Order: sequence, then C-alpha cells, then structure tokens
Amino acid sequence: MKPVELAQRLAARERPAGRPVMKQRWSRLLFLHWRIDPDLLRPLLPAGLHLDLHEGEAWLGVVPFLMERVRPVLMPAVPGLSWFLELNVRIYCHDDAGQPGVWFLSLDCNQPVAVELARRLFLLPYQHARMRYGGDLTATRYHCLRDGELDEAVYEYGPAGEVQEAEPGTLEFFLLERYVLFSVGRNGRLFSGKVNHPPYRWAPAKCDQWSTLPVKWDGLPEPQGRPESMLWVDHVDVHIFPLRRLALEM
Repeated sequence: MKPVELAQRLAARERPAGRPVMKQRWSRLLFLHWRIDPDLLRPLLPAGLHLDLHEGEAWLGVVPFLMERVRPVLMPAVPGLSWFLELNVRIYCHDDAGQPGVWFLSLDCNQPVAVELARRLFLLPYQHARMRYGGDLTATRYHCLRDGELDEAVYEYGPAGEVQEAEPGTLEFFLLERYVLFSVGRNGRLFSGKVNHPPYRWAPAKCDQWSTLPVKWDGLPEPQGRPESMLWVDHVDVHIFPLRRLALEM
C-alpha cells in the first residue's frame, strides 16, 4: 500500500456530512507512545486495514482521560451517566482508500452502561474497569484496574510546556490528529466512525508515573523504557457521527 498523503490527513479533519449522534468532552488527556515493531502489529488488523507509519515507524499508544457531558444530541447530560473515565490502547492504520484512523486494542471504562452501549452501537472492544482520579490539571493522578486483573495501572501527569497546535507532517500531528475509528462487526464487516473537533491544543507532558499494564492486558509484550512521546491536552469538545460500512477493494 502507498503511504497516506498529507492532504488525506488534513482532509480527515473536515466535518463529515450528515448529523452527529452524540456530543461529549474529552479532558485531562495524556498521550503516551512507544515505537514498536510493525510486524507485531500488522496481524492485529482485520482485512481492509493497513498499518499507518510515520517515517517508516509504527507507534503504540496508551491514552487515559476523562469523559464529560456525554449525551445524545439534543439531550442534556445526566449526572451519574455522562461523566466517567476511559483509557484506551491504540494503534494507527488506514483503509484501502488511504483514510487514516485509529484501531483500538481496548478501551477500559468505569461506566457499565457506556461499556455496553459502545460495544453494541460502535462495535468497540470496551472493557469494564474500576477507575478513579484525583489532583488537578497541573498534576492528575489516574488509576485503572481492568476487571479480572490483579495489578493497577497508575499515571501521574500534567503539562510541562507551552500549549500549541501540531504542525502538519510532524510526529505530533501523526499521533494526535485522528478523526476516524475503525471497527469490525459480524461476519468481519468493516465499519468506520468519524468524530469532529477543533485541532488539539497540546503541550509536552510531565509524567512522573506511567504504566504499560494495559498493553499486557491486551496480550502484547509491554514496551520497555520511558514513552518516547508524552503529550498533554486540557480538553476538547467533540461531535460523534454514526458508523458507516466500508467497502473493501477487490
């Protein structure tokens, strides 16, 4: 497959046609990334998706954050349902047409209703977990323990520099500017779902404690050493669009 062109990456940020089905805010985001052997990741992708590389290298991400004001369009947020925590393990891919996006290996969440709805409506591998957080924007402490696991993943993080937007073509742009998720339904049918939000305003992250346990929970070897990229985002308001089936090239 040809590499994804920069114009295709920029086009992915445009608002999709049609109406969104949900609104939500993502806040206190921490993006941790490690370089990883592409041959380890390619078998994880279904037919019709291809590993997306930055300058020939593959990346694995662990992203803890807060989900806030989650609700269907035209409905108010509901206390106890619309605020919860999420932590995802992700890799980067594109479809046959070169549309770049995210393939989630897992999404831990402490809201049982959200887990079940996301599994059914967006066909995503959500996992039940016990999670909590504390601190403030400058120093967030975040805990995650997936159901059935013994050890807890802990993150302590905050901003460590000036807030900025990612420049097209940079590693930060490649890792952050993702507006398409891919998922698989029955009989291996491939779907894509789009989100729309302003470009992330990110800062370098100070991360005093981090964990690769969610990677291990997903059955992969844990990355070694410090994350090679650590980025922090205050918040972003997001529109979620419905899934659409992808046609595979023959």
